[in-house]
Formats: sequence, C-alpha cells, structure tokens
Amino acid sequence: MSETPPSAPPVPKPPPFVPKPLPLALAYIGASLFIGVSQSLGQGFLAANIPTLAGELGATQSQTSWLIVAFMAPRASLPLMLIKIRAQYGLRRFAEVSIALYAAVALLSLLTVDLRSALVVELLSGISAAPLSTLAILYALEPLPQRLKMRLGLPCALTFMSLGMPLARALSPEILTDGSWTSILLLKLGMSMVCLFLVFRLPLPHGDRVRVIRGLDLISFGLIAAAFGGLVSCFTTGYIYWWTAAPWIGPVLALSIAGVVAALVIELHRKAPLLDVRWITTPEILHLSAALLVFRIILSEQTAGAPGLFQALGYAPEQIAPLFWVISLATVAGGVACALVMKIERVPAIHVVALLLIAVGSALEAHANSDVSPAQRMLSQGMVGFAAALFLPSAMATGLVKAFSKGPQYLLSFVIVFLSSQILGGTIGAGLYRTFVAARTTAHAQWIDAQLQVGDPLVAARLARIRAQLSSSVADPGQLQTQAVARLASDVTREATVSAYNDVSALISTLAFCALAALLGHIARDWLRARMAGPGPAAK
Repeated sequence: MSETPPSAPPVPKPPPFVPKPLPLALAYIGASLFIGVSQSLGQGFLAANIPTLAGELGATQSQTSWLIVAFMAPRASLPLMLIKIRAQYGLRRFAEVSIALYAAVALLSLLTVDLRSALVVELLSGISAAPLSTLAILYALEPLPQRLKMRLGLPCALTFMSLGMPLARALSPEILTDGSWTSILLLKLGMSMVCLFLVFRLPLPHGDRVRVIRGLDLISFGLIAAAFGGLVSCFTTGYIYWWTAAPWIGPVLALSIAGVVAALVIELHRKAPLLDVRWITTPEILHLSAALLVFRIILSEQTAGAPGLFQALGYAPEQIAPLFWVISLATVAGGVACALVMKIERVPAIHVVALLLIAVGSALEAHANSDVSPAQRMLSQGMVGFAAALFLPSAMATGLVKAFSKGPQYLLSFVIVFLSSQILGGTIGAGLYRTFVAARTTAHAQWIDAQLQVGDPLVAARLARIRAQLSSSVADPGQLQTQAVARLASDVTREATVSAYNDVSALISTLAFCALAALLGHIARDWLRARMAGPGPAAK
C-alpha cells in the first residue's frame, strides 16, 4: 500500500494514452530531439566561446565568465517550481508559454551591446531555457505506450539533452567564420522559432489542472534559488579569482549552505511541502542521489578537461572540432545502446559497463606527453561520451520507478533531485576539476623549475639545442639567448600543464574504479541476501 501522507497535495492524473499514427509519433520524437538539442546548445555555445564574447563585449574573460553564472543559476533552481507550475496551469499552457518566452528572449538577445546587457539577457535565457528540459522529455514520452516510455522515450530525451554540449564545440568553428557572436545568436533565434512552431503544431494534451502552489513554496524556492545561485557563482569563478584570494567566496559559500538548510527546515515542518525531505533522506534515495551527483562530477571532465587542455596547448577551435564530432556520435550511440538494452532489472549491469568505460577511458589519458593532440583523445573521450548516454537514462528510470512505487506525489521530489543534481553536479565538478588542474599545474611547474637550476648541465644543453634551432632566424646573440630562455619557459609551462591534466585523468579513473568496486559490492550483497532468503512463497 502506498505511503501517501494525508496532507500530500493533490497530483493531476496523467491524460489517458491515445495511440498515434507512426508519422505523427515520429514527429513528436523529432520535436523532442530538436527541443532537447536547442536548450543544451545554448549552454554549449556560451561555454565554448567565452574568448569571442569577451572581445565583442570589450570585457576580460574573468568578467565574461559571469555570463555562465547568469545562465546556469536559474537553471539549477527552477526545476523546484516548474513541475508545480505545470500541474497548476495545465500541460499545454505550460508548453506554449514556455516556448514563447524562449523565442522572445532569443529575439531580445540580438540587442546585446555590452557586458551589463549581456548579463541580463543570459539570466533571462537561463530562465526561459529551464522548461525546455521538461518539454524534451514530455515530447519523447507523449507518443509512446507505457511499456516503451522508460525503455525508449527516456533514453531518447536524455541523449538529445546531452548532445548539445559537444555539438556546440563541434559546430562553433563552422558558424563563427566571421568571428562574430551574432551568428550564434541568429542560429539560436532560428532554432527557437522552429521550437515555437513544433510546440504549437504538435500540441501536448491539456491534462488536469490542480491548485498545488502554496505561499510557503515561494519562500522555500527563494531560499533555494539564492543558495544555488551562490554555489554556481563560487564554483564557476572560484578557480579564476582563486578561492583563498577573493574575500567574497567564503561568505557566499557559507550563506548558500545556510540557505539550503533553512529551506529544508521549513519543508520538514510543512504539511504539504514543496520537497518531501523525509523521503529524499531515506537511505535508498540518498544512495541514488549520491550516485547521480558523483557520476555527474566525474563526467564534468569531458566539458572542462579536453577543451581546457587543448586550448592551453594552443590548438585552434577548428583543430579541436573533430574530437567533439566523435564525442557527439558516441553520445548518440550510447543512447541507442541504452534504448536497446534498457530494463529495470538490467540497470546495475548497465551502470557497471558505464563506470568501466569511464575508468578505462580516463586511464588511457593519464600518460600523455607534451605532444598530445586531439586525434589521440578520440577513443578515450568517445568511451566517456558513450558511458554518459548509457548511465543517465537508466539512473533516472530507476528513480522514477521508486517514486511511482510510493505514489505520484513523490515524482516531483525525485525529478527535482535528478535535475538539480545534474546541473549543480556538473557546475561543481567543472569548478573542482579546473581548480585541481590549476593547483597541479603550479606544483609541476615549481618542481620542473627546481630541476632546471641555472648552471645545471642539462639546462645548458637544452638551451644550446634551442639556440641552434633559432640561430637561422635570429642573428643577434643577446636576442638569441633571450628567445631561447623564453622558449624554455614555454616548454616548462607546456610540460606542467600536460602533467596536471594527466593527474586529473588518473584521479577520475581512480574515482570511477572505486565507484565500480562499490557497485559490484552492492550487487554481490543483494545477490547474497536473495540467496539466503531462499525461494518466495510462489516458488514453493
């Protein structure tokens, strides 16, 4: 029997399933693809083109990085309210208003003239893009019967939503042929108009409307939104301003944690909470939430690692683009594989394969030398992209099954946990990753400098080789020595950077292997318990 609390708010019943003709069903799946890719491309284009934006806006890259904060902060917290808004105002109205706002903001973005206006536009973009994740999932599930929603619809939607980040880096060199950010804005505007057409041409059902929003929901949401915004700010810019050098980071982190705690205390004592804190803090859900968070942190290597390494080594975006085409194809292949094998009882085996791919792929990257190129990372990064598309749909399906087994009102709490863990986990993971890289680069550079003491015969021999290489183009002896020393310093920085990324790859591989060992132990424990329990009554 369901453990539904008497005071739980009413939950609208899903509309009855009506089979759709195959062409119409494919159209809904196509709409899910386009909407999912559109919302993730916006974030991907922004992250991939910060230097271009800094030049156009006349700002430093440190200042321009706040655009990512403005875009990501509302996306981390808005899932708290979007499902209740959808329930209260109806599914079709939610879809139509959301997509109309998205298109309006895309049009408004063309008016950006400086950093301040860009910050306002990206904040509005983050707010308007947040509902698109929900719409992508709804359009993938809408034309499918119940037995295929988890097996086919969910992998399709989450694969489309994951595809935008690598695809943005693959497409950017082709779009920015004139070096102008306006080309990206026009593409986003065009895609938003197509999304607008699809939502109105392929309407979702109205669904039941139930009054579920309470006054205290807004207070809890305000606290959590402020807290998540603070966390996103710190982990996005902490490695830029450096954690101990910027006096504002510590207080903001403390206030963010306090805001989350205050919201949880309020929710814990409510009769009809926005979040069911007691259910979320059960061992089973905590275990699933921790797995989702850890996995997202591990996967942040793909968004912060490979691009950062090759940018630091001086590779141009068009030289890195083929790597991200491979990652995009691997992501699609992983989504297809997940749809083919997806069953709830197979989820542990799927997670074992995903963690093994990440562990091996990261281990392959942990021994690179200073001549590493994007082509050498295609196999390993493809393995990670495939693993991500394999893991996330199966993990979400597990959580949805657990939520439905308790009752429909628990669905809200799980979806919030899932979306927030993915957005916050990705932001926190990328921030920790870049911080670790910066610290290890400094440590390796200091160690190499200590080995290259003035007068050391190895240093003298290295400088002599560099002078010999430069002598054909530099005649002045003083200038020749200066350029040789500068080349040696550049080589030291390059070696230190590659060594730092090797350290992080080794760390990611170790974390993945540890998570794999824990998962295998969990599977073995469950198998032993089932074996010791013996056959059930039905088998006797």
